[in-house]
Amino acid sequence: MTILENIVLRKRAEVDARKQINNIGLFETLDAYKRDVISLKASLIENKSSGIIAEFKRKSPSKGWINATADPVNVTQAYQLSGASAVSILTDEFFFGGSDNDIINCRPHLSIPILRKEFIIDPYQIHESKSLGADLILLIAACLTPKEVLALAKLAHDIGLEVLLELHDEEELDHVCDAVDFVGINNRSLKTFDVNIERSMKMAAKLPTAKLKIAESGINEPSQVRAFKENGYSGFLIGESFMKHDNPGEAFRNFTAKI
Repeated sequence: MTILENIVLRKRAEVDARKQINNIGLFETLDAYKRDVISLKASLIENKSSGIIAEFKRKSPSKGWINATADPVNVTQAYQLSGASAVSILTDEFFFGGSDNDIINCRPHLSIPILRKEFIIDPYQIHESKSLGADLILLIAACLTPKEVLALAKLAHDIGLEVLLELHDEEELDHVCDAVDFVGINNRSLKTFDVNIERSMKMAAKLPTAKLKIAESGINEPSQVRAFKENGYSGFLIGESFMKHDNPGEAFRNFTAKI
């Protein structure tokens, strides 16, 4: 069984357990659910946008603990002050050390979009994401069928969320549909967790021109961001490069100063 299969198996059990505690009706009563979301699409098309979606991530299945002690509010505020177009916050606890509370606690302090980085496999998680204060969600083609992507993306739009669809190779291009706002190419395989930075470059020309393109994972050098821009990418999801430092916000500032 691959790492991704293990994650999805555990996630299904987790979602079933959560359904027994909170129902969707409760989510709909929360202030965060009723708020107007902040558009990443609008942020990315601004002339002065950095295009960087700066990630808060404590650990990963491949690297273990990256930064166990960082404070999500302090880090994401520093990202915002230094020009991040959005922040990505991982909420999976078992594999990534995340928490729903990380989004809940950060939301009042941010005026830029929050991406809930999660393995979404069930409509319940869409409503849950809105109730936490997220502005957009991630759908991963590798663990969903094209039909599931369409249904989940439509639901997200119905409640005001934007959708980032993540692909890994050409075989997943059939998951792209009108209901997704952005198409991201993950340079990290979720089956082996190996990183190949050329993955985004090779896929760029194969992606629909109408979709904003986002390069994800394995971005360590400002020169890579410049190369991605030349190949039609508008967004760049970067986490580990910042989070491995004692001061992720400072690492972000140093990185963007060289772009």
